[in-house]
This record gives sequence, C-alpha cells and structure tokens, in this order.
Amino acid sequence: MLKQALLGVLCAAVVLSIGILIGHFGISKSSTSEPSWVKDVAKDVDESLIQQFLSEVKTSEIEQNLRELTKIPHMATSPGDEQTVQFMLKRWKDPDSGLDDAWRQEYAVYLSFPDPDRPNKVTVVDPSDAELFSVREKEKPYTDDQSHPDVVQPYAAYAPAGHPRGKLVYAHQGKASDYEQLNKTVDLRGTIAITRYGGAGRAAKAINGAPYGVIGVLVYTDPLDINDGLMSDTNETYPHSWYLPPSGVERGSYSIPFGDMLTIPRENVTEIPPIPVQPIGFEDAYTLIRELGGDAAPNDWQGGFNCTYNYGGPGFKAESVFNNSDVQLDIYNHETVINSSNVMGIIKGSVEPDRYVIYGNHRDSWVHGAIDPSSGTSVMLEITRVLGSMVKQGKWRPRRSIIFGSWGAEEFGLIGSAEYTEEYFTKLSERTVSYINVDIATFANATLRASGVPSVQNVIFQASQQVSAPGHDSLSVYDNWIKYSNRTSPTHGLIPRMGYLTGAGSDYAAFIHYLGIASMDLSYTYDRTKTNARIYPAYHTAYDTFDYASKYIDPGFVSHQAVARTAGNILIRLADSLLLPLSCNDYAESLEDYLKEAVSLYEAQLQAKAISMDPLKWAVANFRREATNLDELIRSSDLANETPLKVRRINDQLMLLDRAFLNPYAFPEQYGFRHVIWASSSAGKPTFPGLADAFARAQSSGEPRDWEKVHYHLSVLSQAIDGAASMLAEVI
Repeated sequence: MLKQALLGVLCAAVVLSIGILIGHFGISKSSTSEPSWVKDVAKDVDESLIQQFLSEVKTSEIEQNLRELTKIPHMATSPGDEQTVQFMLKRWKDPDSGLDDAWRQEYAVYLSFPDPDRPNKVTVVDPSDAELFSVREKEKPYTDDQSHPDVVQPYAAYAPAGHPRGKLVYAHQGKASDYEQLNKTVDLRGTIAITRYGGAGRAAKAINGAPYGVIGVLVYTDPLDINDGLMSDTNETYPHSWYLPPSGVERGSYSIPFGDMLTIPRENVTEIPPIPVQPIGFEDAYTLIRELGGDAAPNDWQGGFNCTYNYGGPGFKAESVFNNSDVQLDIYNHETVINSSNVMGIIKGSVEPDRYVIYGNHRDSWVHGAIDPSSGTSVMLEITRVLGSMVKQGKWRPRRSIIFGSWGAEEFGLIGSAEYTEEYFTKLSERTVSYINVDIATFANATLRASGVPSVQNVIFQASQQVSAPGHDSLSVYDNWIKYSNRTSPTHGLIPRMGYLTGAGSDYAAFIHYLGIASMDLSYTYDRTKTNARIYPAYHTAYDTFDYASKYIDPGFVSHQAVARTAGNILIRLADSLLLPLSCNDYAESLEDYLKEAVSLYEAQLQAKAISMDPLKWAVANFRREATNLDELIRSSDLANETPLKVRRINDQLMLLDRAFLNPYAFPEQYGFRHVIWASSSAGKPTFPGLADAFARAQSSGEPRDWEKVHYHLSVLSQAIDGAASMLAEVI
C-alpha cells in the first residue's frame, strides 16, 4: 500500500515537473516571438514580383483590348460610352483576373452637343443669298469606321448656337496679339475670322476676337503644323500614312476651366466662346484662304497652302469667284445636363489600406478614339489583368490600396476626374500617395515622354531602367529616352528631361492643381527631329481608329507594352515600397532652377520698384536645407528594423509635400488652380507661374496696383516654400 502511495506521489511529481517545464518554455517562447504582423509591416517591394509582372504584360492582350474598345464611337454619355462602361465593369469583376471590387459612379454634368437633325453649316453666300460654296459636313470615309452612324459631326463643344454672317478675315492662331495686329490693318467689326489650331487654346480663339467685333470663328488644322506640309490623300495622307487627310477635322471642348461648369454658377462662366465657332478641314480652309484679299500676312503667319495667306480686305479678292460675298455660319449646338459615369476599381492594401495610389485614364472619346484615349485604356486594362490575376491567385497583395479610375467626360473638360476629386476632397487629400495618369499611351513609337512633379522623377527613372525599349532588347526605355531628350542635373549628371504638369491637358489636373497630390503623366511619343506635327495627325478626328493605330502609330503594340510595363512598375513601387520612392532633393533642384530664372528675369526691375526677392531666396535655401536633412535621416536609418511609426511619419512628410504648396487665394480667377509652383501660366517663362504672369501684367500696364500684385505673388511663393520646408523638418 505504501509502495503504491509513493509510486503515485512520484508519478504526480513527474507530471507536475513536465507541466511546469512545458509551461515555462511555452510561455517563454510565446512571450519572445514577434506578432504575425511585424514581418508584413517591415516588408519592402519585391523585385522578383516586379520581374514577374514585366514578363506577363502581353502585346496580344493590349491589341485585343484596343480592338474591343474601338468597335464603335464612344463619345461621353453616348450608347457607345455605355458599352465601354459595361466592358470595364466586366473586366474588373472577372473572377480570375479582376479587382477586389469595381463599380460605376454617376455625376449629372453640363455637356454640349450638335443637333443631329440640323447639322452645323458653313457656306459662302453672295449678296443675293445664293450659296456659292459649302464646307463639308462630315469627313470623307476611307474605311467603314468613318461611315458609322454614330460618328458625331465636327463641332466646337460649348460654342453657342447662332447664325453670324460677315466678311472673312485670317487671324492666324487667334491669339490676343494676333487680333491686335490684325485690327491695325482691318476693321474687324462684323467679320468672321478663320484661325488655325496652335498658339492659343480653342476657346481663346473666339474669346480674343469678340472684343474687336468678330462675330464668328472658323478653326482648321494647317498642314504645315500637322502634316509637315503634305496635303494629298491620293498618296500622302491617311490611308497611305499617318498624316491627316484633307477633310479631317479636330473636334474638341471650347472651354478653358477644367471640371463641370455647374460647379460654379452658370452666369459666372466666362471662359467659353461668346460667339459661334465651327472647326473645318484644311481642304475647305484652303478654298477660303486662297481667295482672301487685303494685304499679305506676315511671314510667320504663312502656312502650308500653295498660296499667299492674306489678311482679308475684309473679305475676298475682287477677282475671286467669291468677290463681295460673305461667310455664313449656321450653328445649332445645344447644352444639356446629363449623367456621365466614372468606372472605379480597387485592390485593397494589406498593411496600409488607408493610403492610396491612384491610376487613371479617361474612357470617352470624340469618335472611335483608338489613340485618344483607348491606347491608355488598353494599357490600364492589361495592368489590371496582370495584377488582378496575382491577387486572385494569392501571390500578391499590395502594401497600400490601389484605386483605378476610368474617367468619364474628360473630353469636355476633365469632368469625371474633377468631380471625383471634389466629392472626395478631404479623404483624397489626407490619404493619397500619388496619381499616375496614362491618357494617350502612344502618340508614336520612338521614345518615352514623362511629366510630373520633381519628387516622382526618381521612381520613373528606376522603373524605365528595368524595361526594354521597343525593338531593342539590350537597350532600356531609360537609355533610349536619354538619347531623345536630356538635361544635365547638378546632382545626377546627364539624365532624361522630364516635363512639368503646368497646365490642364489631362486628368492629372485636379489631382496636382486642386489637391496637391504628387502626379505624373506617361506616354510614348515621336522623334521630334523627324516631324513638326504638334500632335499625332488623326487627333480628335474620325480617322483615329484601330486601323490607324495598328498600322501607323504602333505596329505590333510594342510601345503600348513598354508603357504598360513602365507605368505598372511605378505603380507597384509606389504601392509596395516600405519607404515611399519620392525625392524631396529633386524638388529642391527644380525650385533652385525656377529661382535662378526668376532672379535673372525680374530682380533688376523689382529692385528699382523697391521689391526685394530676398525672402524667396531664403525660402528656397531653407527648403534645400530641410530636404538634405531629411535625406540624411533616411540614409542613416534602418527603417525595416525601426518602429513602424517612424516609417509612417517620414512617408507622410513625403506624401504631403505638395499639399504645402497649395494656396486657395493665389489664383482666384483660375478655378481649380491652387498649386503655386505648377499652375498654368500665360507668360511662357520657365519659372514660378504666378510671379511670371503678375510681372508680365505689371510690365505691360505700369500700374502701381499691378506691381503690388507682383509683391503679393512673391509673398505667396515665399510662404508656401517655407511651409513646404517645415513639412520636411523632423519635429516642430
């Protein structure tokens, strides 16, 4: 009995000891192991995943995307536009390669259309009202695409209806200076002006002429500006080459502000044409211009026609068959409020889902829109196919959330993207890391073209170095780019030349100018030493089709592929990098370049007005100092092994940098422009836009109040740059 008792006690002791040991080591191990999220928080971008992405981007997929998107015309809010909405939703909801979620978002917007039952007309009529000549109402068909019933007649969106009749004059590009010069020779009251694209925005050609008494405007594309002088469709233009056929007409929005015009009271909208406007083809423009009388226009007003460009008497030559005749415009445009859709998609972030990288491209076109915008949409769909497949297969999920936007009604003034930024103003302002815009992915197939804020330069360079240039397996996109366009940087030496986002040419406008989000715009373009074309020749015409794109813009779709690989590489780096790949030192270099130019242009005259540029100099120097300090902090830190809060703090400093340059009072006359470094400028100087424009006005007027405005813009600039510098400081 005693033996059994002792044995029981011994067994109990052994069990207890084992239990204590298990408990001790189990607790010890558990207490010293890292939580499961630590590894994810410290994870950096996976270079092997980027290589996998690059290998999976297929030209055949991009080609099929473009073929599908261009089957029918898809102007904003048209039945064709609705088909593209459904196509985007189908692709982004695909169970094997779609996104986490996708939806449509509608906005009631103010658009302008021609009347399909009463086509706009331009005629030459004699004193007895007999019609001597009529401008072609639709472009000449070379393929079935141009004959599609949904091809919209060429028109000037937002130009008013009306029936002006008057003598014709030639006003070059319709710049304010052009009308001023023309008015010295010709009485412009009651005249119709014919102008050519370029030099001034579409709406400006009418806005500038109206104060001189011009009552109607024609706009055409001169073959010298788009076709390197070629004019014949027998063997020179499309369908034989990429050049614009004689009847081709560039459609477009004739409004200056970006965004929906209903955002501000309709009566306050002044930057649309006050008089009727109609775009025409160069074959009809030639018929009119060669008959003009009056003095010969200056040499720099001459164009590609085989005739002398005269001012107009006003009107036609005495010996012309049109002698003493008028030009009559019958314009039936109308405006309407109608629903337009954005299509949105998202891949949710795993570590920082409240930080967004946004990638966007508009979906609507004027006709078939193979290049503008469907080349960009085709690229975006291929990027989402590859990334969506990785997510669905469980191979990858980004650190930060990625939002894709297929914007509606861009062609009418960047409306879809602007509405989106206005609706989600606070959330996007506080959470968005960067915006990538790929509108026209391929203007042509020679080289990459990139524009953006200086802080994104480094990530664009890094991504382009990893992508092979089309047709050059041993040459990167970066190395090919530097051959076509380059500059010498004090920091980096010889590098590709990036452009700045100083205007509102595409959907990046609301993100950079209104929200202050670090933005970029990417495309492949042509060799400018080989053509003077201001843009690809079929731009906004009925000839921008799949046939045109596949034959003359990018045969084989290899440039589309290069853009997809480059843009997707950038997207992954912005979404996955532990430290955001944004450079404040590159920003400092650009500010120093702008300052140097401003001092050279303005300081002597400003000193004579007792206006000092010293505060601006100090602000730029302070920005450089803080940028250097932050860069040194980053280099000296082992961020993967430090507190996540430190990484988050530095990333927020980089992310919010451009927000510090916003000032809602800097440009009160320009809705949506709040970024004091990159706002639109009319002065044409490579320096701070508000300062440049204010100085030009003051120099022209000599008025003390205008010089006070120069001083004001110097103060705005100095304060903004100082504020941005303080954003880079480690602590307050």
